[in-house]
Amino acid sequence: MDKRVEELTKILNEANYNYHVLDNPTITDQEYDKYLRELIKIETEYPELKKDDSPTVKVGGEVIDEFRKIVHDKPMMSLSNVFNEEEIREFDERVKKEIPNPEYVVELKIDGLSVALYYEDGKLVRGATRGDGITGEDITHNVKTIKSIPLTLDQKLTIEVRGEIYMGKKSFEKINEQRKKNKEPLFANPRNAAAGSVRQLDSKIAAQRGLSVFLYHVPEAMSFGLHTHYEALEYMKKLGFVVNPNIKLVKNIDELLEYIAYWTEHREQLPYEIDGIVIKVNNLNDQEKLGFTIKYPKWATAYKFPAVIALTRLKDIRFSVGRTGQVTPNAVLEPVILMGSTISASTLHNEDYVISKDIRIGDIVKIKKAGDVIPEVIEPVKERRTGKEKKFKMIHHCPICNSKLERKENEAAYYCTNPSCDAKRIEKLIHFVSRDAMFIEGFGDRIIEDFYNMGYVKEFKDFYKLSNYKKEIMELEGFGQKSIENLLESIEKSKQNSLERLLFGLGIRYVGKKTAKILANHYKTMERFLSTTYEELIAINDVGDMIAASIIEFIQKNETHKMITELQELGLNMKYIDQKEVLNENFKNKTFVLTGTLSNMSREEASSKIELAGGKTTTSVTKNTDIVIAGKSAGSKYKKAQELGIPIWTEEEFLSKI
Repeated sequence: MDKRVEELTKILNEANYNYHVLDNPTITDQEYDKYLRELIKIETEYPELKKDDSPTVKVGGEVIDEFRKIVHDKPMMSLSNVFNEEEIREFDERVKKEIPNPEYVVELKIDGLSVALYYEDGKLVRGATRGDGITGEDITHNVKTIKSIPLTLDQKLTIEVRGEIYMGKKSFEKINEQRKKNKEPLFANPRNAAAGSVRQLDSKIAAQRGLSVFLYHVPEAMSFGLHTHYEALEYMKKLGFVVNPNIKLVKNIDELLEYIAYWTEHREQLPYEIDGIVIKVNNLNDQEKLGFTIKYPKWATAYKFPAVIALTRLKDIRFSVGRTGQVTPNAVLEPVILMGSTISASTLHNEDYVISKDIRIGDIVKIKKAGDVIPEVIEPVKERRTGKEKKFKMIHHCPICNSKLERKENEAAYYCTNPSCDAKRIEKLIHFVSRDAMFIEGFGDRIIEDFYNMGYVKEFKDFYKLSNYKKEIMELEGFGQKSIENLLESIEKSKQNSLERLLFGLGIRYVGKKTAKILANHYKTMERFLSTTYEELIAINDVGDMIAASIIEFIQKNETHKMITELQELGLNMKYIDQKEVLNENFKNKTFVLTGTLSNMSREEASSKIELAGGKTTTSVTKNTDIVIAGKSAGSKYKKAQELGIPIWTEEEFLSKI
């Protein structure tokens, strides 16, 4: 029986490789299904014969309780964008200032979900989403079901590769047809469908969605003797990974522009969606020389295809109040589908924008997605006016508190002058918990508005006192024991965030995510930041006069120091956490398994602490496990660790070592 399992495994693995990597199927779908069913039957009858890298894993079946957080060894950075030939040439000129005659690799920008795959000794051990670039979610159970991702490499390599999980057009159409029959909501576009599929707790669902992957990056390419990005792509092909066949090495900017022109015209012929072209400097030493900004590599950029334009009617203009008090006119639109999304609203920026465009209520307007993402009203179609359209009039009192609005010098925006305006305070609270700020999961805009109106959360500090209202919240519709516990757990976890998240969350005017990171890295502590001077601020790269003046205004307020003191007393971290400095020798490069119930934190929080300290966590105990951490009521994993002679720590030992 062992021999037959090996034969079937070899047949199925070769079939997967020939079909997905070489695009050259050697057996029919019926034959593949027949062999797969036979292997499933044997493994069901003889479970001891099933291996971790069996082809049957592609069928799915593993179910997890929640997504663990994974700290990437190297950040998964996003790319800067260019939108026309002029900006592409400007990128080329910037590169040429450092690199005289650069070669570029140009790639189709697959519209999917970024993924990092980690192999140890040739075996797939982990798959993670990009997340915020530093920390992603563990989706190993789902990436194993994707047929184009090899579970085992021919070479016993320890390697990380990165790419894009996507859903092809045919798979997308098929899944939406099935959802329509089942009277389920349809997916808006293939990207949403792919993202939703890899974030399923049950891997059987992901296995049925027809997901695919293209790999395009080896983070440590030079350590494998590779000298160019193109060599790295060829190397991945040899290892058995699927690399997009339309990638091209170009010698100059003219060849690059020809490639872009061709795919701008022919992209609809592809069996998958693309939303642009990625441009990368080919030589790896040149990439190192060019380096990075805080957010982007300087050696790469993404050209975004021109936005598709749609026409719809502007039904009304309504005003909203942001966290800074800025009052913004917003278009209420007749719903229209634009690039796979239903658009029913769009910002109109400010009074000057609306007047300069002569946008009126009742107009047929052109809308586009700026950068293929944000809907924007371009202009009215004046020739379709009937005479019933209403001219725009800017309001002069806050739509929420009726306070007088003020237009600041050298600005196009109006601001509410009332510091206690409910809308401003609610928007500040929404910003504080957002993904790039304190990242407290479970708070939607509506929930924060409800909690504000009920008196539970009026200031930042109130988030950390929300447990006082646990009983009352559980009585609200949509809140049960589990949901409120998850919310409180996420609030507690946010106390450990690095300083830059708190600085961004405070909503200091002009201090965005990037600037907050620069400030946190420079000052290291909140105390040092609050004692800074204007002269010191403007001496920091990327901090100009306007930002410096805003920060000084913020830190000179008595209420600022009172607020920070209150947050510190509630246990919020006030220091910058440098990922390079948090590695702990008790955890570095070690594999941990958590079992049982922990008293002082959730398993997710414990996993996060382990990963920050340089270790990693898995869900099953094997001979490769270094440490098992056992809480109350530890079960089979505890026994398995004893049988294998793996060290077992109590929760107290874990806390002392971490």
